[in-house]
Amino acid sequence: MKDFDETFRKQIGKEGLTLVDFFATWCGPCKAMHPILTQLKEKLGDQVHIMKVDVDLPEHGNVISHYNIASVPTLILFRAGKALWRGSGVVSAEYLKGIIEQARREPIKC
Repeated sequence: MKDFDETFRKQIGKEGLTLVDFFATWCGPCKAMHPILTQLKEKLGDQVHIMKVDVDLPEHGNVISHYNIASVPTLILFRAGKALWRGSGVVSAEYLKGIIEQARREPIKC
């Protein structure tokens, strides 16, 4: 557990943007988000790092609890360890691209 917690903190603590996808393998909407996130990464490249966190893995429990993940998919956008935006459910790549582009220009409140 500690290894994942440390890896997670290091990744979201970076100055660049990290979009975390909290998902479950059995979740239909989560499966629908996979190609959307792939498309987003293709559009934005190095402008954002996408990290996937399976809510059903015991080693992810501390992070799930800390961020009060109650439904999947939940997406949280981080920079320098701070959550800039949070949303749940299926959203389009264009919508996420807009959120990320806005975050690059100015902080967003959760």
